[in-house]
Amino acid sequence: MNDYSILQRPDGTQLAYEVLGSDNKGASVPLVFVSGITSCRGDTEKISSLLTKHRQVLVYDHRGMGDSKAPKDDRFTIDTLARDLLSLIQHLQWSEVALCGHSMGGVIVQCLLFLPFHRTNPTPLHFRVTHVVLACTTFTPNLDPQYGMKFAPRPKGPLTREIMRENVRFSMPRNYDPEWFASETNQARIEELIDRGLIGRPFKTIVQQRRAVSRFDFTGCHSRLSPDTQFMIIHGELDEILPFSNAQGFLKTIPWARMVPVGDRPGSVPHYRFGHDYIEYFNPQVWYGVLEAFLQVRCGEKARL
Repeated sequence: MNDYSILQRPDGTQLAYEVLGSDNKGASVPLVFVSGITSCRGDTEKISSLLTKHRQVLVYDHRGMGDSKAPKDDRFTIDTLARDLLSLIQHLQWSEVALCGHSMGGVIVQCLLFLPFHRTNPTPLHFRVTHVVLACTTFTPNLDPQYGMKFAPRPKGPLTREIMRENVRFSMPRNYDPEWFASETNQARIEELIDRGLIGRPFKTIVQQRRAVSRFDFTGCHSRLSPDTQFMIIHGELDEILPFSNAQGFLKTIPWARMVPVGDRPGSVPHYRFGHDYIEYFNPQVWYGVLEAFLQVRCGEKARL
């Protein structure tokens, strides 16, 4: 993904983004992928490339990641990242949009929806959010030491490519599950992910992302969400970064939200035994079917899944 555009923010931030599926402008509601900690815009390619058959898809790099730039010593917050997302959608002049937020990206999506109710700087959304997918995410900072990301201690001396590869490998297992990570079938893919992890993912920015996602407060906000926005929750039982119990928490917090269905029909997943990096589980066509089926659901309708 080298053919990207830049949106200049007032604070000097430059956001790198791509609108995929430009031939489908206006055909269906566009979808925005909002990625998590350590992620860049190309990480959803297995799914986003399929979704462009029917709609435009926006992928972008968070400030300081990938091809995006951030001011020196930028101490951004989740609110900052939500306003970055807001600026992108407004820049594209979309009147309707669907959002898919993974991990930290799910927190950013929620923060965006709460901007009109912000305590000190309320900001209206001049577009309608039709559908929201909250994937492997949370509505409150994780305080359980059993979960969360782990990073290797920074070694003394110069960072060689081999040391950097080992550091990336050290942090990866929690994104999956022990059986998936140990499987011989997945070793080539793991090596590919390690190589990808060496590019455009500054550790300094990742540390700030971790800090941001540990310092947000959505108390009382979910009750102000509009039931006209459809919500679907994706979360795997094998998630080692955020607990599967978050899924039930969302269903209580957003009563009209639905869990991704299980079954053998199109629009369903085979089971919930998957880890945090859900895209790496099942055939990409499965997730394509899940998202497309959900995006067809209109306000007031139940999903026919």
